[in-house]
Amino acid sequence: MVSSVIAFVGLGHMGGPMAANLVKAGHRVIGHDLVPDALEAAVAAGVEAAPSAAAAAADADVVVTMLPAGRHVLALYQEQGLLAAARPGTLFVDCSTIDVADARAAHQATVAAGHRAVDAPVSGGVMGAEAATLTFMVGGDPTAFAQAEPLLTAMGKKAVHCGAAGAGQAAKICNNMILGVSMIAVSEAFVLGESLGLSHQALYDVASTASGQCWALSVNCPVPGPVPGSPANRDYLPGFAAPLMAKDLGLAANAAREGGVDAELGLRAAALYAAFAEGGGAAEDFSGIVRAIRERSGRRPAADTHDRKARKR
Repeated sequence: MVSSVIAFVGLGHMGGPMAANLVKAGHRVIGHDLVPDALEAAVAAGVEAAPSAAAAAADADVVVTMLPAGRHVLALYQEQGLLAAARPGTLFVDCSTIDVADARAAHQATVAAGHRAVDAPVSGGVMGAEAATLTFMVGGDPTAFAQAEPLLTAMGKKAVHCGAAGAGQAAKICNNMILGVSMIAVSEAFVLGESLGLSHQALYDVASTASGQCWALSVNCPVPGPVPGSPANRDYLPGFAAPLMAKDLGLAANAAREGGVDAELGLRAAALYAAFAEGGGAAEDFSGIVRAIRERSGRRPAADTHDRKARKR
């Protein structure tokens, strides 16, 4: 891979490890984050610190952004001068998960400023970012995708060109609607199994090799025991945090409403995760919703040794 100068703006739980993997791949990475601890951690991983996002972009071949919401991306690009600071023809890669309309607006602003752009949201969570096993869903023209692909595969295992501007974001919210609905279904099944006297291991052994098999079960199993690497075995530390799932499902729900799509399960999943993220799940992995389902069911099995309340007694 040809070495590039990459500006990376947004060095949090996802962006920090992604930037570190670009350094490992031999690129010069100049980073900026508003949180001092995040910037310090990135510097320890080989990222050069910049005093501002615009300063990071001034000498870059590629600008990567990983920000919380579309309004942050648009404000950074235009009001805070990121597009103006970059050299003509710079490739902008936005890895944030944002509204499709915002992604298209960011793309239009970038092209109007004389640059190229792709939207490239990710799937795989913090563990995927750290291990460079993320999947990137990319929207933009084929030439821009071809330029971005080597950098994306340095941070992940796969990059899929989904179509024109905004198509990456469209694929992301559809994928996460599937994930959110399936995690709720798996969690409800385990709580039902508990009520019927079925052990977690027995249900897992059946469903993981039968028609109930899915990623939410086999990789991110919401109960401790069957999948040692799942967040359920780490007291539901994220992982993929519940508020992020609530955000993504909210984007999917808005798109469904605007498009007149009868997405009954997607809308219900968005409501359930919004309530969970605003309550006890604010700092938990999204698989922790199994505990909310258990509480609403009036159940708390003795096998759930990872219940914080039980340990505090």
